[in-house]
Amino acid sequence: CIRAYVNLQCLKLCLFINIYFIDCQQSIVIGINAFYYRVFDMDNFTQQVDEIEALTAIYGDDWQVEDEENRAFSMNVHEGDKSIKLYVKLTADYPSSAPPYFELSAPQLRLEQKNHISSLLQEVYLSLAGGPVLYEWIEKIREELQKDKSCKIEQVIEHNEVVKKSPKSSKKSNEEKEEKIPEIYHGDVIVDRKSSFQGHAAQVFSVHDVKNVLKKLYEIKKIEQATHNMYAYRIVTDNKNFAQDCEDDGESQAGSRLLHFLQIVDAKNVLVVISRWYGGIHLGPDRFRHINNAARQVLEAANLISRNKEHKK
Repeated sequence: CIRAYVNLQCLKLCLFINIYFIDCQQSIVIGINAFYYRVFDMDNFTQQVDEIEALTAIYGDDWQVEDEENRAFSMNVHEGDKSIKLYVKLTADYPSSAPPYFELSAPQLRLEQKNHISSLLQEVYLSLAGGPVLYEWIEKIREELQKDKSCKIEQVIEHNEVVKKSPKSSKKSNEEKEEKIPEIYHGDVIVDRKSSFQGHAAQVFSVHDVKNVLKKLYEIKKIEQATHNMYAYRIVTDNKNFAQDCEDDGESQAGSRLLHFLQIVDAKNVLVVISRWYGGIHLGPDRFRHINNAARQVLEAANLISRNKEHKK
């Protein structure tokens, strides 16, 4: 009995010691992992701080802090009369294992051009994966703007040569009257979490009118520098059908939602443009509510839709 009791106690002691050491090993492993990830994150943070300091020194006022707490920044890249605003948000995994989140604001560029530049930035990141990329991104954007400028210079030279060969065309253009641009209405500004939304509207009767209004709007510096200028128009044609189209300008699905809104309120011969100035904080679905509210407000204020108009079912 005594021997059995002693053996039982020894067994309990061995089990206790084994469990103790297993717990210690797990604690050590967990502790090492936690320490590893803390060092890992701190290394990312240190690289981000160094990169931001370098960009501030290189680009001065063109490099802006949008939201320091959320590590959101912007950069104005200028080349001639063209400019692109690059918005970036640095995530905890950047640069070691993930790229920064980015948006491009360039209302004067076509959607295909924006998509092309976005693809180039992704290629740059893949070629430098694990290291800082912001300087390379900025210079890649500048390089694309320079290419665009070179193309335009060539087009101007060709145009001038044609004009020299055809003096009558110059005389004809001088005799043309200044084209009348539809009146443009501007709505109130809606602000939410540092993002601002403003609606602009005009009565239009042709796609040519739409182009003229957009051109006039982009001459306003504040609007031209907006992060997104999404729009939609709906025009009644001679055969009582509708000519309609929309543009997201980088704000995914915003243009199609605007057009859907015009269809719901049965708007006719109307162009509505919504400018958004991004504040560095993601709004999620709330942004579409603000876009619709800005559109409704400016259209009602301009009497381009009725305040009491019944919605289509």
